[in-house]
Amino acid sequence: MTLNRRKFLGTGVAVGASMSAPMVMGAAHGKPKVVVIGGGAGGATAARYIAKDSKGEIDVTLVEPTRRYYTCFFSNLYLGGFKQFNDIGHSYGKLASEYGINVVHDWAIGIDRDTNMVTLAGGSKLPYDKLILSPGIDFVDGAVEGWDISAQNKMPHAYKAGSQTELLKAQLEAMPEGGTFAMVAPPNPYRCPPGPYERISMIAHFLKQNNPTAKIIVADPKPKFSKMALFQEGWGNHYDGMIDWIGPDFGGDSVSVNPDAMTVTIDGEENKVDVCNVIPAMKAGKIAEIAGVTDGNWAPVNAADMSSKADPDIHVLGDAAAQGDMPKSGYAANSQAKVCAMAVRGALTGSKVFPAKFSNTCWSLITTNDGIKVGANYEATPEKIASTGGFISKTGESAELRKATYEESEGWYTGITSDMFG
Repeated sequence: MTLNRRKFLGTGVAVGASMSAPMVMGAAHGKPKVVVIGGGAGGATAARYIAKDSKGEIDVTLVEPTRRYYTCFFSNLYLGGFKQFNDIGHSYGKLASEYGINVVHDWAIGIDRDTNMVTLAGGSKLPYDKLILSPGIDFVDGAVEGWDISAQNKMPHAYKAGSQTELLKAQLEAMPEGGTFAMVAPPNPYRCPPGPYERISMIAHFLKQNNPTAKIIVADPKPKFSKMALFQEGWGNHYDGMIDWIGPDFGGDSVSVNPDAMTVTIDGEENKVDVCNVIPAMKAGKIAEIAGVTDGNWAPVNAADMSSKADPDIHVLGDAAAQGDMPKSGYAANSQAKVCAMAVRGALTGSKVFPAKFSNTCWSLITTNDGIKVGANYEATPEKIASTGGFISKTGESAELRKATYEESEGWYTGITSDMFG
């Protein structure tokens, strides 16, 4: 079944329950105040649903430093030549003009949980009754020997979409004939489990068309990865001899890089490369750590409402959350945001809250019209978000089915970005 925009928008939990109790007064004896930090798939969705469904009874502020949001999902298709950069960019204008959300383009640099106050880099302070954190990812210091954030222009990560994505594409275009592209893949858990391998597919597609004698090396600390059999089948069918995946059995977990010399050393063997995409180990975005709601890397949450286990007035969504079985994906963040928005609205206005249900699908493109997917449904348990059953594409599927899967992903992208930004 093709997942079009209308069907996607109907996959969230029911959030339109009528309000059945008086409004909880905010700290300043006005409307209850919700501050959302992070304007991606989790934060933008939560802000929009709270504002839309509370019908003006909750004051919603969205804090996001960038004025235009570029989705990490579908950014690989830009690298592969299937999308233009502007195709993955989105404005916050409708959230302000149509939903009355106070969109503040600034960095959140402090959270005082005793006074329920957010401090911004510009000096402003925002009081809140409920705070939603959806800051995405940051990187673990020292995760890849020889690399830190100061080297990201020489060896880009491109795992926060925007200028890094453009940089990686420019480096690909500038590769010499017959050159070498290297990826240092991340350890678990990380944002978008199929993402690095879809990226390899898209880069192989680009190079096959523009630099067909080029080679790709993948140094991977993991013995297996999401949709591994499907990707390896696709690489064999479409990019035979171009991709060398090196797992831990052959030194993929023993890697260092030298950005100045443009070398990647794998299990003691130095390789001169022309482009190197370093994707380090990840952790929750910095503001979650500043808020004191992480376990050192990720932010543990209660599955029923995505509230922090450290503070019931703070909710954490998407990649930053340690929630159980869901992958760290844009679809997952959007699904969690709808559950969170309903719970926050219920707590602040007395509206009905339904049992939490979640869903996720991760699509990947291997080559033109060759789409694959994996997904599952989930429910909240006292311990975690737990899978209730899943599905995955099969090797050997027909070209017609693979094309339909890709077209389904296009419908989902249209749907989720509309769900995020209006």
